[in-house]
Amino acid sequence: MGKAPKVIEMAVYPVAGHDSPLLTLSGCHAPYFTRNIVVLKDDSGNLGIGEIHGGEHITKQIESYKPFVLGERVSEYRKVLTNIRRSRERAAQDTGEGLQQLNISNLKFVVQSEAAVECAMLDLLGKFLELPVAALLGEGGIQRDEVEFLGYLFYSADSSKIDLPYEKGDGSDSWESLRRTEMMTPEAIVKQARVLKDKYGFNNFKLKGGVLAGAEEMKAVDALKAAFPDARINIDPNGAWTLEEAVTLTQDRKNVLTYIEDPCGPEQGFSSREIMAEYRDATGIPVATNMIATNWRQFHHAAALRSVNIVLADPHFWTLNGSVRMAYLLNEWGMTWGSHSNNHFDITLATFVQVAAAAPGKIAPVDTHWIWQDGESLLKEPLSFIDGKIKLPDKPGLGVEIDLDKLGKQNELYHQMAFKDRDDTIAMQYLEKDWQFDPNRPVFCH
Repeated sequence: MGKAPKVIEMAVYPVAGHDSPLLTLSGCHAPYFTRNIVVLKDDSGNLGIGEIHGGEHITKQIESYKPFVLGERVSEYRKVLTNIRRSRERAAQDTGEGLQQLNISNLKFVVQSEAAVECAMLDLLGKFLELPVAALLGEGGIQRDEVEFLGYLFYSADSSKIDLPYEKGDGSDSWESLRRTEMMTPEAIVKQARVLKDKYGFNNFKLKGGVLAGAEEMKAVDALKAAFPDARINIDPNGAWTLEEAVTLTQDRKNVLTYIEDPCGPEQGFSSREIMAEYRDATGIPVATNMIATNWRQFHHAAALRSVNIVLADPHFWTLNGSVRMAYLLNEWGMTWGSHSNNHFDITLATFVQVAAAAPGKIAPVDTHWIWQDGESLLKEPLSFIDGKIKLPDKPGLGVEIDLDKLGKQNELYHQMAFKDRDDTIAMQYLEKDWQFDPNRPVFCH
């Protein structure tokens, strides 16, 4: 085997896909979501791919990385990432707060956009070495040959009340129709879970909270546990509840909740890390986060305070190598690794499989939004779920191949959009006039 090939072409494709009016603490999802796709070509003719969050800020960042990538051997990806990081200046608007209060406008500062380049170069390196990306990550290589995902449940608004171009359901109970209809009751959430289990085989479920009053959302959690008694059930209010409310709602539900994700936010002068440590002490319920430990400095304080048990180390926040490095540390410390997700295409799904396959120990089932975007694949052969799991592909690199025609179609959709950055307020104001984001109030409790 000779020298590793060099990168000779780099293209950045901002893309869009269809979404449903899903509700979270930040408001209501727009009819479209956006992502950025990186496609590298090396001098052996192979293509490497990576996916990261959308938005023009991130598109411009990735475009600026081209001088550091072009002409470099794929085996030098670590040097490339180091040079990118050294060149990047902190944006003036970046306060360093991160996602502690789920300010979506800060998301672009939490995302490590170089992860898309890292992923694409690892894809090429894996093809050169004839190894999957999972074998190139971490200290111990591949840890499992299949990865379990959870069914990610959302409250969904009635799109007929929103004058925006959402796709409509046809009234059937198929997932393709159901995901485009209103789902706001415990019964509707249980139905959503049943359809997801039938289609994808999920054995565990997570409900996105921060939408209705906490007591109403816990009725849905109880209903899910009654319908799926053997399932791991958790809820993510994105820190919308006060400490007192979170304790009251959950302290008698240890047999219902396997864990809870970000139940409380900062209050009375204390940070979320301090408040969530008090929550753990008061309830004994394991706590997960993707809000208060999104970088190493935040994790240091969260770990010192024993605020969390499970760190959802999204490789888009941590990079692929950083996420797996976190997994090794958590395993050594008796904690648990998992991964959070945002709306994404299936390049990210393939990335999650590779990263989770390299994570040691007993990991949490991985989040994925892909089920809400299923049908808009960017790949020649989309990955498939069997019993809620995806097998590690037996091909090198990411184990998947980009379909350039599909990529072009989603790139065209992006350019048809008037507004490129995420703003969940726009759709939400059709449901609640003059609604504004408040990190301390569920969306229908203003």
